[in-house]
Amino acid sequence: MTSDAFSRPGRPRSLQTYTVLDQAQVDAVLALLDEAARADGQQAVSEQGRLQLRGGEREGVSHLLLTVDEDLVGYAQLEDTDPVEPPAAELVVHPSYRGQGHGRALGTALLAASGKRLRVWAHGGHSAARHLAQVLGLTLFRELRQMRRPLSGLDLADPVLPEGVTVRTFEPGRDDAAWLALNAAAFAHHPEQGSLTQRDLDDRKAEPWFDPEGFFLAERDGRLTGFHWTKVHADEGLGEVYVLGVAPGAQGGGLGKALTTIGLRHLADRGLPTAMLYVDADNKAAVSVYERLGFVTHETDLMYRTET
Repeated sequence: MTSDAFSRPGRPRSLQTYTVLDQAQVDAVLALLDEAARADGQQAVSEQGRLQLRGGEREGVSHLLLTVDEDLVGYAQLEDTDPVEPPAAELVVHPSYRGQGHGRALGTALLAASGKRLRVWAHGGHSAARHLAQVLGLTLFRELRQMRRPLSGLDLADPVLPEGVTVRTFEPGRDDAAWLALNAAAFAHHPEQGSLTQRDLDDRKAEPWFDPEGFFLAERDGRLTGFHWTKVHADEGLGEVYVLGVAPGAQGGGLGKALTTIGLRHLADRGLPTAMLYVDADNKAAVSVYERLGFVTHETDLMYRTET
């Protein structure tokens, strides 16, 4: 743990950095995230970031807790695991404490901790986040779109699988290693998804939403060639195209479209009214495919970075 204590007139403020949080700290951060999500309409920290709050120390991950009069008012997470890209961060300030310089304090601490090599997510791309990025001297680097389409009255053509390909559902334990290898190959270009480990997979399998019946695997001659992992957000009435991947040697043959259709039909059969997915805005081919399947942009997450 490191500490950077500083004061404001009449209101002592402290910023401390930890490599691991105890349960009371985890609970306080999760409560802060919930308060912010209710105000903002979305989470300020990604699923991966929330998972990394729990389960002990994780290599390359640190947590910054900003308190005022011992009350937690801000949180940031810094992940330095990519061998090439700068460390990535997410941050949030309690809605009742915004406009008081806390976001800037967290951002400045992140810049110092990263050696001024930093990438920061602004989920939803709100104006306050864009302003903070400008104040910190960060420039727009990446745009991640959330797209949605209705599932009621779903009318999609029957999926057509490439010759010799069959589809079954994921079997926990049996399929872990093969899926991780396929995921790494399919997302070799993707800094977050392509680096998932067994621990990351185990974290997701332990979540209440995990359902292997919605995790579809395509295989040919006993080898995995593609997958569509769906997710249900029960409280929001949303089904998600959580991860869709095709082995590099099997791309371009229609497998991705077939797997998408299979997953969407599964979500519709669950009675969910809406489907969602995330896709990088510069992935024009994928955006075009999803638009033809009836998806439209719902909101946008932005990533900012220091100049390199």
